[in-house]
Amino acid sequence: MIAARLERLPMTQFQRNIFLIIATAWFFDSIDLGSLTFLLGSIKTEFGLSTAQAGLLSSMSFIGMFLGAGISGMLADRFGRKVVFQVSMIFWGLGSVWCAYAPDATALGYARLLLGFGMGMEFPVALAIVSEFLPTANRGRYLAIMEGFWPLGFIAAGCLSYVLLSYFDWRAVFLAQAVPALFLFAIRFFVPESPRWLADRGRYEEADRVMREIEAKVAARLDGRSLSEPKVLPAQAQGERRFSFLELWSPGYASRTVMIWLTWFFALLGFYGLTTWLGALLQEAGHSVTKSVVYTILISLAGVPGFITSAILVERWGRKPTAVLMLLGSAVAAYLYGHSPSFGWLIAFGLVMQFFLFGMWSVLYAYTPELYPTRARATGAGCASAVGRVGSLIGPYAIGIILPTLGHGGVFALGAGSFVIAAASVGILGIETKGKSLEAISH
Repeated sequence: MIAARLERLPMTQFQRNIFLIIATAWFFDSIDLGSLTFLLGSIKTEFGLSTAQAGLLSSMSFIGMFLGAGISGMLADRFGRKVVFQVSMIFWGLGSVWCAYAPDATALGYARLLLGFGMGMEFPVALAIVSEFLPTANRGRYLAIMEGFWPLGFIAAGCLSYVLLSYFDWRAVFLAQAVPALFLFAIRFFVPESPRWLADRGRYEEADRVMREIEAKVAARLDGRSLSEPKVLPAQAQGERRFSFLELWSPGYASRTVMIWLTWFFALLGFYGLTTWLGALLQEAGHSVTKSVVYTILISLAGVPGFITSAILVERWGRKPTAVLMLLGSAVAAYLYGHSPSFGWLIAFGLVMQFFLFGMWSVLYAYTPELYPTRARATGAGCASAVGRVGSLIGPYAIGIILPTLGHGGVFALGAGSFVIAAASVGILGIETKGKSLEAISH
């Protein structure tokens, strides 16, 4: 009945407020992670790092994200979405401050590790919260829109870097990024615990109390209209409750897990392998630090129509075809970007590449939490994200090694091949979840 009561709620400002809190956190996390794209060249110069060492430094965030995502998903399924969501903020803020005061490259690497751990903790819990509070008709679109805050954060990171680097050094950028952690940590107390999770854990009285509070807040925004009666969802047989990680490999879910792990690994290997080096590659081509930042921001602007297009297509076409389209589009555009005959074509293909890349992100974040039941949703999203972070870790480091021998063309060909493999995984093993309640998708 909890799920039925949630599903019958119309979309009001109450749900949108929860969405905005989560999306704002997403936005600031994106600023923190994306900033290294604009600062890597300056850090590399100050500490006298080789290309391989700079690639390793870039990868430290993803080691932390791997650990954070894998652990927090299981913690959120065991102890609740809300408490894990708040704890992630502590690690994020501390990591940002440490980055600003790191005395050498080693300390900076550890600081990025801590920062990445906080961000990795947040991702699966945020996906679980948004997917569990929004009705089926709006779920995919809003999850895709939430991911759209990622390119906005990336663009904001570029703008922040451009302004601060004109007057200060790269440390000031990291220090500025620590400030929003305090604001968001306070705001997150306004997000209630997921009634779906409470009911799934057998805490029925608490789930009913939270649900009644939600219904009252939604009803207050309906201008006197009463809520419709919930349509009871079909009862599902309750099997033996497994440890949430083992649930991912139970009958009905194992093929989904293989599919989404392959997709996340190769999609993120390609994405971070390419985007982390965009600014540094432009600097190596002879452009100044500030000009390379401007060009990278310009290219990233195409991510905005990319995530908007994805948000529309996931509800019209479905998650599966939209994912395949965005991944294949990313592959073609990445290859062309790496083989651009002139600077003008470099910018043009860069715009197309970012359009598909951020469209790919949107559909991945809309699709992943829908594949698993409430008892393992955060674990499923967290483990997929963790596997993706392995790809994120390998990508920048591998490119730092192969760039001197294969050149720019080889680097972007590697990224294109990664996106093709990810598209094949979705196309062959993926299921369609469009228009179905979370309970209907579950076994």
